[in-house]
Amino acid sequence: MFRTPSHIGIIPDGNRRWATQNGLKKEEGYAHGLLPGLRLLRAAKQRCVKELTYYGFTVDNCKRPREQVSAFSEACYRAVKLIEEEGASVRVIGNTKSPCFPSALLEYVKTHNNSDKDINVNLLVNYGWEWDMKNGWQSKEIPRIDMVIRWGGMCRLSGFLPIQTVYSDFYIVKDLWPDFKEEHLDSALEWYARQDVTLGG
Repeated sequence: MFRTPSHIGIIPDGNRRWATQNGLKKEEGYAHGLLPGLRLLRAAKQRCVKELTYYGFTVDNCKRPREQVSAFSEACYRAVKLIEEEGASVRVIGNTKSPCFPSALLEYVKTHNNSDKDINVNLLVNYGWEWDMKNGWQSKEIPRIDMVIRWGGMCRLSGFLPIQTVYSDFYIVKDLWPDFKEEHLDSALEWYARQDVTLGG
């Protein structure tokens, strides 16, 4: 039995590129990222992962065209409802004072109560690392992340929880997020098990 990360960070990149490649408008790609997120959650639970943190959208993403902002905001709301239906404990972290924050998600800005839950799920919504640091480290209740998996082939964190990821192993999937397969997660877990985790010691 190989070592399994307790907490995995997920950067689901490539929705707009996927939409363009499939003859859709860019904003239509976000809805196609919902089912992959659900499938990943189920697969992670089966593999005894205790916590997931998904990167929903960033403060900088709000500079995109209005129809795209509306689409990924709606996708985040739908994602929370789907995750909740799976019996997970859901918490949303992000700048709630911004007009870009979906008001329907305000009730999910809370502490996890996971006494009867198999997995905790955090969703970063309208999140920015500068906002986080300048406002008393709003993400402080999110524990250290063991591994970050990013889809879409880009090798950067894009401001994803800089404190929690200070010792994270970083795994890149070249496929775009809507093309998620369970094999992506399994390959990442197998890769993680081979890493020498010393945390600086």
